Amino acid sequence: METTDILKRVRQIEIKTRGLSSHIFAGEYHSAFKGRGMMFSEVREYQYGDDIRNIDWNVTARFNHPFVKVFEEEREMTVMLLIDVSGSREFGSSWRFKKNLITEIAAVLAFSAIQNNDKAGVILFSDRIEKFIPPKKGKKHILHIIRELIGFTPGQRATDLSEAFRYLTNAIKKRCTTFVISDFLDEQFEHALRIANQKHDVVALRVYDAREAEMPDIGFVKFKDAESGALEWINTSSAKTREAYSQWWQQNEQQLKTTFSKCGVDHVAIATDQDYVKALISLFKKRS
Repeated sequence: METTDILKRVRQIEIKTRGLSSHIFAGEYHSAFKGRGMMFSEVREYQYGDDIRNIDWNVTARFNHPFVKVFEEEREMTVMLLIDVSGSREFGSSWRFKKNLITEIAAVLAFSAIQNNDKAGVILFSDRIEKFIPPKKGKKHILHIIRELIGFTPGQRATDLSEAFRYLTNAIKKRCTTFVISDFLDEQFEHALRIANQKHDVVALRVYDAREAEMPDIGFVKFKDAESGALEWINTSSAKTREAYSQWWQQNEQQLKTTFSKCGVDHVAIATDQDYVKALISLFKKRS
């Protein structure tokens, strides 16, 4: 993509997503993620209805009656966008490819972050860490992130979510909110995800195309694996083949939901032909 085309696309996405962040997400975003980082403020005497988990036992023992710790919300939060740039993001059967949806969602979240006075950073990954953009504030930084998402060409096409989660855990020292935007077409990442979510607040946004969920009946078709490059002729007119594919998709969906649940990770699935605004607001409200 030419530089002028990239800048034009950046401008288009900025206009659309900044407006969404300003008028729709600002309040929902703040309410959904406020208090994820809390700092100690002071102690005061226990009052009826206080959470007993906040009792400061040292001060209580000293004065011989209960005192509780008072916390206040940390005003500055760090938001990390963990973005899948593997080959499978290039699929799309409707008017939008997965990679374009990923870019728009990332831009909305990034603008929401800076409007909430938070820092935003990015980790682009395939089966390796492709690029790390350290968290910063400001519109100029967000536009740099969007430009990278549009024009970036990954060195690899495969996916390794475990590697991405391990890098996040090691690279970001302070607890942050992390949005993982991926189609999650990978396996055996549960352990790394659990560890990452113990240190950070991880939210999974699974992007998919409706055509991926069901194989159409269109005869013999040559399929190419977007990540491995492998080619295979498949008879899509075979009811048995279509049923086997449908079962695989449903099992994979259920496995992902189970993994997210076991790891305590909030998640939402968003199709390329779906209104991602409604999906994100629904997720935010569930967290509020």
